[in-house]
Amino acid sequence: MSNLELAPSVMRFYGETVNEDARLRDTADGRMELVRTQELLRRFLPDAPARVLDVGGATGIHAEWLVKDGYEVTVVDPVPRHVEQASAVCHAVVGDARSLPEPDETFDAVQLLGPLYHLPAEEDRRKALAEACRVVKPGGLIAAAAINRYASLFEHVTYAHLHTDRMRASVSKILATAVHDGARGFTLAYFHRADGLAAELSGAGLTDVQVFGIEGPAWSLVKAAEQQPGSGPTEDLIASALEAARMAEPYPELLAASSHLLAVGRAPQ
Repeated sequence: MSNLELAPSVMRFYGETVNEDARLRDTADGRMELVRTQELLRRFLPDAPARVLDVGGATGIHAEWLVKDGYEVTVVDPVPRHVEQASAVCHAVVGDARSLPEPDETFDAVQLLGPLYHLPAEEDRRKALAEACRVVKPGGLIAAAAINRYASLFEHVTYAHLHTDRMRASVSKILATAVHDGARGFTLAYFHRADGLAAELSGAGLTDVQVFGIEGPAWSLVKAAEQQPGSGPTEDLIASALEAARMAEPYPELLAASSHLLAVGRAPQ
């Protein structure tokens, strides 16, 4: 798929099925993702008040804390339901990551915390990164999130069904092809390796590219505790898993164990 319409399964998934806001606020691994995304972005964002374009910003869950931090935020998202919700937080418009409705060099930072997930064609991911480079100011920050290639392997252990024929076949296909076809469960998605994500940002002309594991190598332990009968993961377990994510940062071999990746780079001066 290489046009400016998202796959129907993606639009249905986010427009009718899933509540992305609830996932990040209410699930244990979602809370870890939100906390770590915040702390990583705060490490690299320019000082407020700066202009941030949140591409694929969904319901405005990241825009919310950015606005509280003093940033001027615009959300662009292809799902009208998301844009309606995000409009309560900041300026929000319907749009596509591959053709942004914004002028050249107008934002101090651009974040793509979802679009690269659902663009399985490399050409489309290149377009999205090129558009981010177009609208960011020279030297500005671009941050792009990705689902880790191996995330499904860890996740489906937490559901205790990876050993079944159906799930073993489904996850094996993702590992081999980097694509989930969206036929059941999650929607159409592309799964990056850390080196591939870094290469895509560097190929777009970005400099000083770095890749981080968002949830780190212990997130699946937290998710497994949440799936089992009982009271779920303790706050101490979540805190320990978050600390593991921070401690793992200097060791790139541990990137493969994180659920999501975050890459940051600078636009050419």
